[in-house]
Amino acid sequence: MSVKVSVVIPVYNPGPYIEDCIASLLRQSLPDDAYEAIFVDDGSSDGTPERLDRLAAEHPHMHVVHQEPSGWSGRPRNVGTDRARGEFVMYVDNDDWLGDEALERMYDYGVANGADIVVGKMAGKGRPVPLELFRVNRPKANVDNAPLIDSLTPHKMFRKEFLEKHHIRFKEGKRRLEDHVFLAEAYLLASSVAVLSDYVCYYHVKRDDASNAGFQRFDPVGYFKNLREALDVVERLTEPGRLRDKLYRRWLRNEMVERLRAQRFLALPEDYRKELFDEIRAVVTERMGPGVAAGLQPTQQVTAALITTDRFEDLEAYARWEAGIKPTGRLESLEWDDEGRLAVGLTAEFQLDGSPLPFRTAGGEPRLELPFDAATTDVLREAGANIRATVDQARVGLVVRERSSAAEFYQPVDFTVERVPVGPQGADGVGGEGKQADGAFRMVLRARATLDPETATGGGPLGAGIWDVYVRIIACGWSKAVRFGSVRDETVDKSRRGALSGSPRRLVLPYWTEGYGNLSLDVDCATNWIGKDLAPLGPQDLTVRENRLRFPVPLHTGGEEEALLRFRPVRKGGALEAHATLAPGEGGAVLAAPLPAEKLARGVWTIDVGVPSARRGGAPRWTPLSVGVKVRADGRASFEPAASLTRSARPRSLPRRIMGRVRRMFSGA
Repeated sequence: MSVKVSVVIPVYNPGPYIEDCIASLLRQSLPDDAYEAIFVDDGSSDGTPERLDRLAAEHPHMHVVHQEPSGWSGRPRNVGTDRARGEFVMYVDNDDWLGDEALERMYDYGVANGADIVVGKMAGKGRPVPLELFRVNRPKANVDNAPLIDSLTPHKMFRKEFLEKHHIRFKEGKRRLEDHVFLAEAYLLASSVAVLSDYVCYYHVKRDDASNAGFQRFDPVGYFKNLREALDVVERLTEPGRLRDKLYRRWLRNEMVERLRAQRFLALPEDYRKELFDEIRAVVTERMGPGVAAGLQPTQQVTAALITTDRFEDLEAYARWEAGIKPTGRLESLEWDDEGRLAVGLTAEFQLDGSPLPFRTAGGEPRLELPFDAATTDVLREAGANIRATVDQARVGLVVRERSSAAEFYQPVDFTVERVPVGPQGADGVGGEGKQADGAFRMVLRARATLDPETATGGGPLGAGIWDVYVRIIACGWSKAVRFGSVRDETVDKSRRGALSGSPRRLVLPYWTEGYGNLSLDVDCATNWIGKDLAPLGPQDLTVRENRLRFPVPLHTGGEEEALLRFRPVRKGGALEAHATLAPGEGGAVLAAPLPAEKLARGVWTIDVGVPSARRGGAPRWTPLSVGVKVRADGRASFEPAASLTRSARPRSLPRRIMGRVRRMFSGA
């Protein structure tokens, strides 16, 4: 079999962080002879060379190249590319890792769509990744019809023939943004790019010691000199006009405007802030025409205008104002439907320093309430900044994030945007053509999301584990996510319950996080929350009719489900199991099971509920009830708290005077 994919990994002193990368490469679903890994050791001095040599000796498809240190990752990637024998080349950093099926899925998707570049869905652990790009699969993407330019890291799959044909290689030496130059050229020369969004292929990781190269503070002069090289590529391969402005806008937004906003800017030392501002202003005035900033969101246009008009002090004031803006959400409903989907009702809005963020209608148009005087506002307008509040274009999303991997997936949402008046309004409360009269208002988003556990991960099922739920608000140039659930309607606590889902069945249980009360999903009993939900059951809740034990269970079920009961003797003896059914009932489900009275007679037993578990291979996940059962010789059962039954079953200690005699006997006294 020919080599389908060559994985190139530049390596420099990763220490133990390389182990996850190695393990993920060894777990790939492609056969070993269908892919190869090429580790290019760039002069490591931490024991990594010996580790890689042992790896290569044990696995024929793992290769190592040792070289003198080059200062950055460009040369190691080029060396690996030249050595690659695969049809495609995949670049991976030594402190990141791949999904187990990443190479196989990306290769098949690229071949099926005739792609020169395959972009696999990324998850960021402590690092940002582009969310909008991965909302849906994009089999025929380009820089004009998809936000490809938002993803300029090299962790993608490239057709080797394509790289050779256009002589595309990384810039070498100790420098920044070599991947931006590489990707800009590749995107603009590619005949087709395929974006795979329904499987997490690449896990982009921030090291615990924060020593990733991309997290080190940079020299602004050198950094923006390198950034100009990426702009040069765009200038060489595009004509002046809309597309070039759109591509330039990515660097203006991400590498310049966003660096000068809110807490990200304020956290920098003051002298470094000014140095950064001056270098950014030089690039903007030199390379960015008016059409570039015009496509930014309003709040970003404000920052861009403050840059071009050289208003550093106003920029700092604006950053302090933006730093106080936070998203907030309220959970209003949580219920399962008959299709086994979890419906989530919520409201969300921005807050400023803990109060609703105010907007203002002026002349029938919504405006941002900016922290500037009239003179500065006039300067912004003259610079072309649009301070209109684009509230009608606001969006709200519900995102589930796997806690262990940080993989994120948007869920289907229907929402409305409301302008809620604040303070005095016009005489009749509305303006012309049904619009609100001049005055302040809040922007409130009301949404209903649908979370199907079997399709929630881009068409696939939620994996076993913990999934945290976030609300993301996108409006006016802000995109901010927040955990929610701690603020909720009283009815939500009453309606919250788990449900069995999938085949084989497993429990999906919404619950509140410890200490914070936010909404998370426990998939396949990753926590003990099922035990907490069953804990309130008391003796009065269990009944026996026609020799069948029945009691309510706080689970949703759309029909009859299978479960198990286990009776464990308080004293000696083996446990007894009984097949049970879960059927819809008031406030959840009713569990019913035969009570094996003859086998339980004259015994004292505790009771466990067995919930189906897919990750246990169909074996149940047992959860003890706080209620036990006594069965008399005639088969009649009575229920008592399990704790009292176990206490009464303990052997009684001898009287103290007898114990004293026994101790004296053995001590020879």
